[in-house]
Amino acid sequence: MTPYEAEQKRLDLVLEKIQDAKAENQLQQASAATKKADVDAGWKDVRFKSSTYGSLFETAMSVRQQQQMLQERELAMNSAEHQAVVLDRLQERPYFARIDVKEKGTEKVDQIYIGLASFSDGPDNFLIYDWRAPISSIYYDGGLGHVTYETPDGKQDAEVSLKRQFQIEDGTIVTIFDTDEAVGDQMLLNAVSGESTTKMKSIVTTIQKEQNKIIRNTAADLLFVQGAAGSGKTSAVLQRVAYLLYRYRGHLTSGQVVLFSPNQLFNDYIDQVLPELGEQNMVQMTFYQYASRRLPKLQLETLQERFESQPAGVEKNIIDLKGTSIYFEAMQRYAKKLNKQHIKLRAIKFRGKELISKKRIAEIYYSFNENYNLGNRLQATKEQLMNILQGKAGNEVHADWVEAEVQNLSKEQYDTMLRDNPREFESDEAEYKFIAKQIVMKSFTPIIRGVNRNHFININEQFVHFLKSMPNFIDMSAYQITNEDWQTSIKQTVDKMRQGALPMVDMTPYMMLFDLIKGSRGEREIRFVFIDEIQDYTPFQLAFLKFSFPKARFTMLGDLNQAIFTKENAVSLQDELGQLFDPKKSEYIELTQTYRSTQQITDFSKDILLHGAQIDAFEREGDLPVVSVVDSVDDMVAGTVQQLAANVAAKETTAIITKTLDDAKIAYEALRNQVDVTVIRTENQRLVSGTIIVPAYLAKGLEFDAVIMWDASANVYHGDDERQLVYTIASRAMHQLTVFAVEKLTPLLAGVADDLYEKR
Repeated sequence: MTPYEAEQKRLDLVLEKIQDAKAENQLQQASAATKKADVDAGWKDVRFKSSTYGSLFETAMSVRQQQQMLQERELAMNSAEHQAVVLDRLQERPYFARIDVKEKGTEKVDQIYIGLASFSDGPDNFLIYDWRAPISSIYYDGGLGHVTYETPDGKQDAEVSLKRQFQIEDGTIVTIFDTDEAVGDQMLLNAVSGESTTKMKSIVTTIQKEQNKIIRNTAADLLFVQGAAGSGKTSAVLQRVAYLLYRYRGHLTSGQVVLFSPNQLFNDYIDQVLPELGEQNMVQMTFYQYASRRLPKLQLETLQERFESQPAGVEKNIIDLKGTSIYFEAMQRYAKKLNKQHIKLRAIKFRGKELISKKRIAEIYYSFNENYNLGNRLQATKEQLMNILQGKAGNEVHADWVEAEVQNLSKEQYDTMLRDNPREFESDEAEYKFIAKQIVMKSFTPIIRGVNRNHFININEQFVHFLKSMPNFIDMSAYQITNEDWQTSIKQTVDKMRQGALPMVDMTPYMMLFDLIKGSRGEREIRFVFIDEIQDYTPFQLAFLKFSFPKARFTMLGDLNQAIFTKENAVSLQDELGQLFDPKKSEYIELTQTYRSTQQITDFSKDILLHGAQIDAFEREGDLPVVSVVDSVDDMVAGTVQQLAANVAAKETTAIITKTLDDAKIAYEALRNQVDVTVIRTENQRLVSGTIIVPAYLAKGLEFDAVIMWDASANVYHGDDERQLVYTIASRAMHQLTVFAVEKLTPLLAGVADDLYEKR
C-alpha cells in the first residue's frame, strides 16, 4: 500500500471505533438520565419533620443523602454528555498529525496520532493523543532526530523519525504533508488564507514553536507576551487556558481562570475557542465590567467616553500621574497613616435618631493597639459596634413605636412570629417581650447588615481626603502640575461624584483605597489571570490587579504598537512589571511573525510606525493596499460602495473602521440606503455577518477579510499620538485594505513608502 492508502485504512478503522464508542455513550446517557429521574422522584419521599431535635436531624440527613445521590447522577450525566460532544468532534476530524517516536532505552517506534482529544479503544491503547499531552509537544517544538520533551516526571529523550500532517474532510484524507518542521508552511498557509468569521477559531493544528512556549509554560509567575498584530498571541493564550485546564485537571476549574479582555465585542468573538477544545469558558470580563461589579452605585466612565475625551495639557499630566506606580505607592503610605488619624465615618442612625455618633465610632476605631492593621482595626470596630447595637436593640423593646406595631399585628403576622415556639408563655409580659423583640430585630436588620458591609465608613469623603492629601506625598511639580491645577481637578472629581459618577482615572484608586481600609485579602481562589491588550493598562491598574488576585499567576499579552489609550507611557511597561513581579519568576516572549495579513498589508502597516518595529510578515501574497484621496464626502461614499461590491463578489466580509462613534453613525447614514450594513454602536453588541461599521476602539483584537478605513484625512487624524491608532486600524485587515481620505491625506501616512500601496 502507498502511505496514503495505509493512512486512509487506519482512519477508517479509527472512525469505526469512534462510531462504536458513540453507540456505547448513548446507552450511558440514557442510563444516567433514568437514574437522575429516579432521584428526582425520590424527593417526594423526603418528609420534613421539625417537632423535635431528633426529627430535625433525621430530616437533615434525609435531605443530605438525596442531595448526594442527585449530585452523583448529575455528574454521571454531565460526563456522558461531555463525552458525546468530544466524540462528535473526533468523528468530524479525528486527528491532524502523526509523529513516529522512539523513546530512549527502547527499540519500539510508537506512532503517535494527535487530535483535539484523547481516544482509546482499551486500557493504554491510545488511537489518538490529546494535543496537550506531554508527548504531543514534540510535534510543535522540534524537527526530526533527537528531541527532549517535558513530562510530569521530568525531561524525556526521544528520536523522531517521521512528522506527518493531515487534512481530513468527511472521513477522507484530502492531503498528507511530510515535513521536518513543526507545522509545514503549506498547512499554515491553508489555515490563514481562509475567510474571516464572527468567531475566532482554534489554532491547535498550526501552533508554532514560540506559541507553544506560551501555551505550555507552567513555571512563570508572570508570562509577558509582546506580539505584533496578527501574531496569534490571543489564540495561543486561549490554547494556554485549555492546556492549563488539562494539565491541572482535578485541581483547576474554568471558574478559577479570569480573562480581562479589551471589550465585550472581543469576548463574543472568542467565546467558541475553548468549547471547540472541549473545555468550559473561563470567566471573561473587561476591566470596566469588573469595576462596575465592584462599584454598582457609581456611574463609571465608559470605553467610548475614555477614548473620545482626548485630554491634553495639565489634564493629561494629572491623568498620567494617577496611573503611575508612584501614585499607587503614595496611596499605601496614606493608608498607613489612617491607623492613627483621619478615618472618615458616618453616624449610625435608626428611625431618624442617632444611635452611635461619628465621634464614638472614631473612639472605638482608634482605641486598639497601634500594631493593629487597617483590616483588623475595622473588624474589631465592627464587633464592638455589634455589641452596642445589641444593647440598643434591647432598650428599644420598650419604645412606643414597638408597642404600636405589636397592637397592629394581624393574627396571621402574630402566628408567623411564633413559628415553632410554644404558644404558652409565663405571662402576658413575656409574650409581649417575645413579639416586641422580634419586631425590633427585624427593624435593626438593615443596620446590622450595613455595619457588616462597612457602611459606617464614608468612602466618598475618605477618597476626597486622599486626593487633598496627595501634595504631601508626591512632588506635583515633577509632573508639571501646580497646586491650583490639583485643587481644580479635585473639584471636578467631587462634582462628578455628587452626580453619582466617577472618572476612569479615579475608578481604580477608589477601589484600591476601600480595599486597603477593609484589609481585603483579594480573590484568593483565582489561580490564573490573563490580561489582553496590556498596553492599554496603567501601572496602577496592574498593581491593583496583582493585589486583587494574590494567589494567581499572570499572563499578560499585548502589542506596544497599539497603545491607543496609554500611548507613549506603554513603552515603560516592562520596567514597571519588573517592580511588581520577581524577575527570576518572570518570562518575556516576543512574537514578531504575523500571520493575519498578506505580506503587502503587513509591510504597509509596519511602515506607519516609527523606529522600525520588529514585525515579520508571513509570506502570503495579495494586492497592495489602496489609498484614495477624494474631493468630497460624496466621492468617498461612492468609492466605498464600489469597493464593497468588489469585496462581496470576492466573498470577503468587510469592516468599515472609523475613528469615533459619531463618525460611524455618519458613515452608516451615508451608506444605509445603498448597501446592507450594520453599525456597531456599543461593545455589548454582537458581531454579525456581513458588512459592519465599527469605531476603532471597538475593533481591537478583531480581524476581517477586508478593511475600509473611513476618512483618513489630515483634519481627522493629525496628532502623532494617533499613530498607534492608525496602525491598529490598518492591521485588522487579512486580505484587502482600502484607505479613503477627503481632500488631504493624514500626515501619519505620509511616511509610508510609495511602493507599498496603490494610489487612486
